[in-house]
Amino acid sequence: MVNSCNLDHTLDDVKKKLADQRPFLLPTTAEKCSQYLTATQSQKNLNELFHLLKKYDLASDEEREIRNQKLNVFFQK
Repeated sequence: MVNSCNLDHTLDDVKKKLADQRPFLLPTTAEKCSQYLTATQSQKNLNELFHLLKKYDLASDEEREIRNQKLNVFFQK
């Protein structure tokens, strides 16, 4: 997991975070996120995706590249 967090993030939380970060994401990544969230996901996966998206806009280019790689792996699960 990207970040240690004791909160469980709801599907609505993750969708809102995606909407907030969409302008900063690669278009293909944003679309994969949207498609991913149309299916039922485990709480663990929702939390992980939330933290990959959290503060994406504030991340350095290097951090964004790391997150993009993690997102690509994440969607292959």
